[in-house]
Amino acid sequence: MSMIKANHLAVSYGHGETALKVVKDVSFEVEKGETFGLVGESGCGKSTILGALAGRNKQWTGTLEIDGETIGQKRTRSQLAKQQLVFQDPFGSIHPRHTIGRTLLEPLEIHGKDRRQERIEKVLTDVGLPLNFRYRYPHQLSGGQRQRVAIARALILEPKILLLDEPTSALDVSIQAEILNLLKDLREREQLTYILVSHDLAVVAHLCDRVAIMQSGGFVEIATRHQLLENTIEHPYTRILMDGSRGYVSEKRNRNGAALPA
Repeated sequence: MSMIKANHLAVSYGHGETALKVVKDVSFEVEKGETFGLVGESGCGKSTILGALAGRNKQWTGTLEIDGETIGQKRTRSQLAKQQLVFQDPFGSIHPRHTIGRTLLEPLEIHGKDRRQERIEKVLTDVGLPLNFRYRYPHQLSGGQRQRVAIARALILEPKILLLDEPTSALDVSIQAEILNLLKDLREREQLTYILVSHDLAVVAHLCDRVAIMQSGGFVEIATRHQLLENTIEHPYTRILMDGSRGYVSEKRNRNGAALPA
């Protein structure tokens, strides 16, 4: 069963003759429980696709289906709650003057959810944080702990889909591995579907079942995890990205003495 379907999706910024088309006619499906990757250089349209799926960007054309339901530019609260975003910078995406408990409470208030303290305790446990962290502020947490809070905030509305926008790129490589393993465990335990945006094919190969390689707003290739690991991809641009990722991972290993999980 497809959890996400996008047909001839195009996304623009601006209006009229000056409008900039960032995503150009892409189509894909993501099955329930699958992790689908979007990889490419900065500015190729990866995060813009997430914005359209999440309802943040309303200047799109084509058709989108989420969990079998066709969605438009305007969404209901229940439609918005089905997919939640996890951003790249955990410090910038969490209010610096709110306690962690307040940060987790806010979406529950907006969506009128009950059992609020119970839900907060559950998501803190789910992401591996002590319950007393609800009384702390973001500056009192490490980068990895803040990203766990960001994941908890995304989970607290019990979505079916997580949209992950480079969720580990701001973290040390050893912490990256912890967060990737947490995301993998959560997907299996909660039967979640992921779309993961990244510039790093090593991260994508660890978590994704399939990956779309993007260049200049379009897809040049959709490859499986097996193709990435066995280096049997077809498009020359994908090979360039793979060679770049190998060099970057090797540099991080030498600098930090640790490697991403295989």
